[in-house]
Amino acid sequence: MSNWSWSTFSDAFPVVLEGLGITLGLTIACYLFALIFGFIWTLIRRMPIKVIRLPLLWVMEFIRSTPPLVQLFFIFYAWPMVPVVGMALDPFVSAVIGLGIHYSTYIGEVYRSGIDAVDNGQWEAARALNYGTSKKWTKIILPQALPPTIPMLGNYLIIMFKEVPLASTIGVLGILAMANDYGAQHWRYLEPLTIVAILFLVLSYPSAILINKLERKMNKRFDKKEPTGSKAV
Repeated sequence: MSNWSWSTFSDAFPVVLEGLGITLGLTIACYLFALIFGFIWTLIRRMPIKVIRLPLLWVMEFIRSTPPLVQLFFIFYAWPMVPVVGMALDPFVSAVIGLGIHYSTYIGEVYRSGIDAVDNGQWEAARALNYGTSKKWTKIILPQALPPTIPMLGNYLIIMFKEVPLASTIGVLGILAMANDYGAQHWRYLEPLTIVAILFLVLSYPSAILINKLERKMNKRFDKKEPTGSKAV
């Protein structure tokens, strides 16, 4: 511990803390983007036209199989060079698009699992009641499909929070970027990077405990709930 300096720790802490707002803001923006875009992947999976559905599903698998860091680099550095459609994007916007689209492919699968878990009787009840597409989804399917997915969606929020520091590689000044800048200026990386680790632990660990409790609560709720078929409508 001879290399550790509490004075450096105290000096670096407010500097690193300046990037916390950007880190949290980026996490929320990416997560909201992923929640919305995840529905698009879910709808694509349910498209009856194979000539459209299959290529788009291949794109989804390609996104899931490619590291998010590579996607961030492509959006920020390569996309502006693409003829006609290419344009330069702000680092924050690039991070929201890159991480948001990447994790939307996983969240789309969460939505799909929730929808597939809805009892067939509920779909038949919607047809029997002559509900239109919009009313069927908003009144019957989604209210039953989404609640069981809440714990999984919460887990992806925690995962995304821990992946957001990747955005520092394209110039987003979150806590990791601030720690690296402090280390480069003072030739002291141990203390600022320790602060980053502490901040992630303090913010993510209680969230993980909350998600686990919520998951147990939801599991108990649905274990006790008897299948009701069309009578639940």
